[in-house]
Amino acid sequence: MSVTTDSSIADLLARGGQPTMSFEFFPPKDDAGQEQLVRAVGELEPLRPDFVSVTYGASGSTRSRTLDAARTITTQAGFRTMGHLTCVSQSRAEVEGAIASYADAGIRHILAVRGDPPGGPTAPWQAHPEGLPNATELVRLVKAAGDFCIGVAAFPDAHADRKDFDLDARILAEKEAAGASFAITQLFFDTDAYFRLVERVRALGCRLPILAGIQPVTNLAQIERFATFSGAPLPGPLVSSLHAVAEDPAAVRAVGLEFATTFCDRLLAGGAPGLHFFTLNRSKATAEILANLRATSSAEAP
Repeated sequence: MSVTTDSSIADLLARGGQPTMSFEFFPPKDDAGQEQLVRAVGELEPLRPDFVSVTYGASGSTRSRTLDAARTITTQAGFRTMGHLTCVSQSRAEVEGAIASYADAGIRHILAVRGDPPGGPTAPWQAHPEGLPNATELVRLVKAAGDFCIGVAAFPDAHADRKDFDLDARILAEKEAAGASFAITQLFFDTDAYFRLVERVRALGCRLPILAGIQPVTNLAQIERFATFSGAPLPGPLVSSLHAVAEDPAAVRAVGLEFATTFCDRLLAGGAPGLHFFTLNRSKATAEILANLRATSSAEAP
C-alpha cells in the first residue's frame, strides 16, 4: 500500500485540517539493523504517515546509509520521505554533494540542521574551516540548490549549548526568512515549553508550522540518557512514577505510554499542527500511542 507523495509537507501543512503524523528512522549499521528497519516500516505502513524522515550521522558519517535507507523506505512503502542534512565537520563542497545525492535519489524534502559537535550538544560549536557556520546558512544553500521543501529544528527547552530562549526564537525566524517551510522540535516532555516556544516565534512574526517531536518513553535508563543528552528535563511526576515501577519493565512501559498519550493529546488540543515520532526503528510504541489517541478522540466525540 502506498501513499500519494506529489504534495510537499509544506502543502499538507498549509491546507490545515487534520494534524500531520510522521515517523523518524535512522540508517541501519548492519544486516540485522536493516532487517529491523524493514520490519518497522512494514508494521507502521498501515498507519499511512504523512511523511517519514531518515537521520544523518555526524560529519556525514552515515550519508550513504541514509540515502540507502531512504530509498528502501520509499520503495517498500511509497512514503513521502525526508532526508536529514547537517553541516558538522563537512566542507561546503561535501554538503553540496549530499544535496546533489538527495536530488539524484528523487528526495525533495530535507531537514536542514546544524548538528551536534563531536563532543555532544553542549560542546562548543566549531565550524569546518571550509564549511557552513550554522543551520540558517545551510537552509540558504539547500534553497539555492533546487526545488526542495526544507524543514528545520526547533527547541522547546532551548538549544543545549546556549540556553537562550529568545535567541532560539530569533534564529527560527531567520531560518524561515532563509527558506524553511516548517520546523520539528527536538524531544521534550513539557507541553507548556512547546506552547511558549510557539508564542515567542509568533511574536516575531514567524509563521513556521512547528511539529512536535515525540519520544515514546518505554525504557527508564534510555529515556533518562536521552533527556540528559538533549537538555530536555523529565517532569518530576513522570520520574517518580517511572522509578516506582523501575523493577518491572512492563509497568515502566505502561506508565510511559500513558504519559505519551496524554502529552500528545494536550499538544493537539492546543493546536500543534502535527506529531513527529522518533521511532528508534521500532513500531510498537508509536502504534500504541496513536491507537490510544484515536480511542480518546472517539470517546470524546459527540
